[in-house]
Formats: sequence, C-alpha cells, structure tokens
Amino acid sequence: MSVLLGGFDIGGTKCAAVLGSAADGKVEITAKHSFPTPATPEETIAKFSEAMGELLKAADAASPLKAIGISCGGPLDSRRGLVLSPPNLPGWDRIDVVTPLRERFGVPVALQNDANACALAEWRWGAGRGVSSMVFLTFGTGMGAGLILDGRLYAGISDMAGEAGHMRLEEDGPVGYGKAGSFEGFCSGGGIARLGRTLAEAHIRQGGTTAICTNLEGLEGITAKAVFDAANGGDALALETVGIVGRKLGRGLALLVDLLNPERIVIGSIYARQEALLRPLVMEELAREALPLSLEACEIVPSKLGEHVGDAASLSVALHALE
Repeated sequence: MSVLLGGFDIGGTKCAAVLGSAADGKVEITAKHSFPTPATPEETIAKFSEAMGELLKAADAASPLKAIGISCGGPLDSRRGLVLSPPNLPGWDRIDVVTPLRERFGVPVALQNDANACALAEWRWGAGRGVSSMVFLTFGTGMGAGLILDGRLYAGISDMAGEAGHMRLEEDGPVGYGKAGSFEGFCSGGGIARLGRTLAEAHIRQGGTTAICTNLEGLEGITAKAVFDAANGGDALALETVGIVGRKLGRGLALLVDLLNPERIVIGSIYARQEALLRPLVMEELAREALPLSLEACEIVPSKLGEHVGDAASLSVALHALE
C-alpha cells in the first residue's frame, strides 16, 4: 500500500515543496512547487505551508498525508527541529521549522541535514538498497556525508556526524569548509574550480595554453564543469587537474573504508556525472591506501537517483519520521 508523503527542501536561493507516494521500495514524485527562498524564515515556512496546501488540494489523493520531511543544510538540531544558523541561510538562528508544520498539517514532521536526507533516499530507493551499512557523499557544491550504519541513520550526538569535507588531506591546497587542503577543498564544485584556476594561471604565465581558460582575464570564470569539459576533450592541464581530484577522492574514500568498513559508498552529483574519468583514479588510490579486506567488501557506486535525489531526500525524511 502506498504512503502519501510531503517534503520541504530548504536552500540558500530556492526552496521546494514536494508531494510523493512511496510503496514497495520505490518513490514517485507526484507534485512539486519551487520558489525563491524568501527573505525571512517566517516567510519561508508560511510559503511552504501555502504551497503544500495547494499541492494537496490539487492532488485530491485517495489516501491522506502521512508525514512531512524537511531537508536543510546544517548545522541543525534534528531532535528539536531547529535550524542553527547555516552559512547559506542568514537569519535562520535557532529556527523551529517542525512545530509550525506539525500544527498546520496534523502529521509527524521531521528535520535532517541534506546529506543525511540524501543518504536515506539512496538507501531506501536508490543505489543503497539492500545494504545495512553505507556512506553517501554529496560531492556537489560541497562535500558532506550521510551515514547508514547497521541499518540505521547515524547523525552523531550533535547532528555533526558525516562532516567528511572537513578532513584535511594535505597541508596545503584549495580551501573548502574553511580549511586549506581539505577533502571538500579538493573534491567539491568550488574546490575543483579553485584548483583549476591555480593551475591554469601558472600554466598561462609560463606561456602555455589550455582549453580550461584561454587567457588570464578568464580565470575567474573557470568552473568545475569547464575543467571536466576540457578534460573530456583531452586537454592536458585539465586532465592533470582531474587527476589530482580523483586521487584525493580516492584518499578520502580510503579513510572512510578503513574507519567504517561500509558495504557500499554511494557518490552523488559530480562523481555520478563524471564517473568515467574519475573511477580509474579513485580505484587506483583506494588500492594503494585502503585495507584490502575492507576494500574488498565495499562497492563504490554513483548515485542512482541522480538529479532527483534532492526531491526524494525530503520525502525519505518523512518516511523516516513515520518509523
């Protein structure tokens, strides 16, 4: 029997209200309404309530709404339903997002950070189905991890478990999570762009050319996509940049493999789109760095939900609330 779930994805620039139906290990997104993130948290919650009410009315579903899940960047307090001043949400200081929605819709409401929410979604409906222990890595704008350990979401005592991006892989390197040489510094959209700019500038000043960027004036326009597009086209400097990224990704994964001994690591966003380039580099580094028995037991796979993982994420939090 299907369960009707509501979801609320809160982002720094846009939000989405999602309605979906979950049954037999699958989820179907039945309706969605996106809107720019309002100026205040109070306006945002009111806008979501309005949007969810309209989606429910238009759906005229046979079964009632059972729960609402909220996915939001951290830090947060999932137990008390509080958003705790995320860097991309100024003004969201200890904001209770759970109580107003529970009172408005009369159903269980739960909050999780976006990496945990994505981990739940991939575990229930995506590339993590059927395993008891898995790690989900966002590998998008930032690098965060969601942990499913022994069949349960593990968030840590302060909801801070899985902040893999903060781990330092080198003494120096691109800055990510406020730390030079961090996992996020090397393995995130912003980090890859910064690494590409650094290498391209040195290369161009030495008289070289690269498809990443044709001149010094274009350095600030370099993005992770530009680096990978150039690498896929065979550009030598882009391939050097991707080589660094792939090896650092492998080194970060080796730490997770050795520490957690998971059955599967699911990697989203950039890895899912660029697996052909990254996987050989990652597996070579893993073979060099990880414990053989742990590595043998662990699969490294791309996200199965792909670009839809964000929509499914908040719905997975709703289903988690019911359980």
